[in-house]
Amino acid sequence: MTSPVPWPVLKRSLVAILRGIKPDETADTISALVEAGFEAIEIPLNSPDPFRSIQIAVEAAPSHCLIGAGTVLSTGDVDRLADVGATLMISPNVDPGVISYAASHKMVTMPGVFTPSEALSAIKAGASGLKFFPASVLGPSGISAIKAVLPPEIEIGAVGGVSHESYSDYRAIGVCTFGLGSSLYKPGMNVEEIAKRARLSVSAYDDVFGA
Repeated sequence: MTSPVPWPVLKRSLVAILRGIKPDETADTISALVEAGFEAIEIPLNSPDPFRSIQIAVEAAPSHCLIGAGTVLSTGDVDRLADVGATLMISPNVDPGVISYAASHKMVTMPGVFTPSEALSAIKAGASGLKFFPASVLGPSGISAIKAVLPPEIEIGAVGGVSHESYSDYRAIGVCTFGLGSSLYKPGMNVEEIAKRARLSVSAYDDVFGA
């Protein structure tokens, strides 16, 4: 098995999920998010022309930022991500072949899980972290119950129905990584509104976890 790439130390472990973004919107949106304090950005592959947008994002963001894709379902997707310089692979499911293949490309990986079996399978495949999705269904209590049987060093992310208002609830169970989708970005939203929401998310994160 390929050794997993560890989840990196980020000043704020927030992943911006830009589902539906178009290439001509990407550069300005990335700049606004980075300026607000985001260091990890996901463009799901069911967005328009996603690989072009990801390439633009890679070029627009500082080199230390994690830039990549969500909804990654195949090793072919991973190859295309590698071709545009992506460093982050997020999937909605646990496909050991895709996870290990992305790890072989030195990508940080975070597959989607909902059960202990899925979580342990993802860890065995070499995942950098686990995306509990939809987190709003499991809630902090459900994630906490599953987290109890997982290796303490594995990074846990809460995604789906999560916003800045949820941070303190998840902090109570030891979760500090969040994927922010519609609470941060929706297709057609102007850059000023995205920047405003990004600053609010970052400020709330700093209030809960410390700047």
